[in-house]
Amino acid sequence: MWYFESTMQNNDKKHSGHDMLSEMRKSSSGNNMRVGKARSTMKGLDHSSMGHAMARAATPSGGMDMKTSAHYHHDMAADFRRRFWVCLALTIPILALSPAIQGWLGFGDALKFTGDSYVLFALSTAVYVYGGFPFLKGIVNEIGTHRPGMMTLIAVAITVAYVYSSAVVFGLPGSVFFWELATLIDVMLLGHWLEMKSVAAASSA
Repeated sequence: MWYFESTMQNNDKKHSGHDMLSEMRKSSSGNNMRVGKARSTMKGLDHSSMGHAMARAATPSGGMDMKTSAHYHHDMAADFRRRFWVCLALTIPILALSPAIQGWLGFGDALKFTGDSYVLFALSTAVYVYGGFPFLKGIVNEIGTHRPGMMTLIAVAITVAYVYSSAVVFGLPGSVFFWELATLIDVMLLGHWLEMKSVAAASSA
């Protein structure tokens, strides 16, 4: 009888050990799957969404360390900073060539010259393409995931302003909104730069 009870206890211990080992393997497998899923999701997100997703993935349950998150946000902050300063430099001549700004400042025809509208169009196109790229990429990702958000709102606003103003330059009656387009992009780039910078600082703390 004693031998039978001892054998049963040993078997229970073996089964318990196997169960614990099985649970540990399942937990490890689950963590690896979450990390892989997070990394694959990153590829399809815009800059801002990627930043928030990376911050969530940097938690202990996400399986990524805070140094990785800090490095990522630092790179994103640098990208937005570079785009902001380039677009800000281009915004100055855009403001100077905009008829509305010229009228408000009382310049009259002092800054007007033949082909000035095409120069204004070229400068605004550069700001729209280079500065607006993160937002244009963002709207594609947000629409693709059926989750429109801030990137969609910004992209729609700058695209409407650009397309309509371009049509006016090439003959459509109306007024151009290139300076509004440029300043909106500048403000949005500055905001995202500061956001990524603060998140990077928090992640590395």
